[in-house]
Amino acid sequence: MNIIGITGSSGSGKTTLSKILNEREDVKVIDADKIVKEMSVPGTEYLNAIKDKFGTEVFFEDGNLNRKALASKIYSENSAREELNKLTFKYVVDEMLFRIKQITLNETNIKIVVIDAPLLLEAGLDKVCDYVVALVADKELKIKRICQRDNIDEKTAESRLNIQNDDKFYTDKADFVIVNSKNCDLKNEIEKVLKEI
Repeated sequence: MNIIGITGSSGSGKTTLSKILNEREDVKVIDADKIVKEMSVPGTEYLNAIKDKFGTEVFFEDGNLNRKALASKIYSENSAREELNKLTFKYVVDEMLFRIKQITLNETNIKIVVIDAPLLLEAGLDKVCDYVVALVADKELKIKRICQRDNIDEKTAESRLNIQNDDKFYTDKADFVIVNSKNCDLKNEIEKVLKEI
């Protein structure tokens, strides 16, 4: 069984690539964003830790997390972003490692486990990967994708992108690089990578 990490900045196409891989019967995708959502429900340790750190201003009255308020805070304050990352690494990384172990022990038909994590390298998850695939794209295209995905304007999307690591950060640490440009056939590109692996 091979563990493949997918990384790249926002708008590079990680989610699209994960969806393509998820269609294969021999692949299991562990999606960090999905796990964060599962762990962000009232009563969980992770959500309580967020409340302790950021207060009630990033919550709705019913106790649910106000993702927009939290996003606004972490994208405007570096210290807030670092604090949230620390909490995420602490709770979410453990859960991801647990899930990898469960798949390894229980699912013999699975040949590849894919870790889709925006902060794969920062969280040290690349250390459990056999291979790391970095996705890159030109800035204008990433901005366009972020706008469509998050329903935000270009200026906001660009400012979010500007505080993230540049493509070189990801490509320097990757075993494979896919340039996910406008005309890229992502399915074909990942098939080439899997053949090499």
